[in-house]
Amino acid sequence: MKQHALTAQQFGTTAKAYLSSAVHAQGDDLRRLGRLVQQLPCARALDLGCGAGHASFALAAAGAQVTAIDLAAEMLEIVAREAVARKLAGLQTQQASVDALPFDAARFDLVVTRFSAHHWLDVKAALREVRRVIKPSGTLVIIDVVALESPLCDTLLQTVEILRDVSHVRDYRLSEWREMLQQTGFAVPRTDNWTLTMEFGSWVARMRTPELRVQAIRDVFAQAPQEARAAFRVQTDSSFDLPVAWMQTQPGAL
Repeated sequence: MKQHALTAQQFGTTAKAYLSSAVHAQGDDLRRLGRLVQQLPCARALDLGCGAGHASFALAAAGAQVTAIDLAAEMLEIVAREAVARKLAGLQTQQASVDALPFDAARFDLVVTRFSAHHWLDVKAALREVRRVIKPSGTLVIIDVVALESPLCDTLLQTVEILRDVSHVRDYRLSEWREMLQQTGFAVPRTDNWTLTMEFGSWVARMRTPELRVQAIRDVFAQAPQEARAAFRVQTDSSFDLPVAWMQTQPGAL
């Protein structure tokens, strides 16, 4: 099965769990997105890999006209249904891939992606598409898990991520994000960092990770070097902290 189909399958079967997930439904970053919209009168926004729609809801509630795209039709059905329930008339959904956006050039004032980019098959191709559809004065916000610069910690993170979810591609380091953004026509991003504590049981349950791989993740954490365990604050029940970043940038010179 190819990556796009695998991602759609993985998240199509877990859509309801992501709608109710506190990790995804809450956060200061959602409130920050709302404040950003309020600085952009009549903002037209695009949410890439919208998942269960939490970023889209925040944008639409703040007054943006939002187009939410995702590979998983089941996710889009939940977003559309929830938008009606929340009376967010300015939110529409469309099934599409981030590396082949079905939109005209310079259409959007704001492009957002939240906890999606680590599933993208070709980040540079997606960023080139964003560069095409964003207005010259527009803003791009990427919110995602990021790898630490330490190769040891990077390896540990990618290992447990793909054991949990086979559609995982990569959590990129901030240094990699800066390079990819500059190579695709964006300015050096402004970044803010924080951590999210992943309660292990709900983290694997949300993705319906098979028990064999759940145990493998526990074993990897238990046997990891002390430096790596400390960096992720791994607890006795295998709960741990994930590093997250807000990266905000604008189109630069091509």
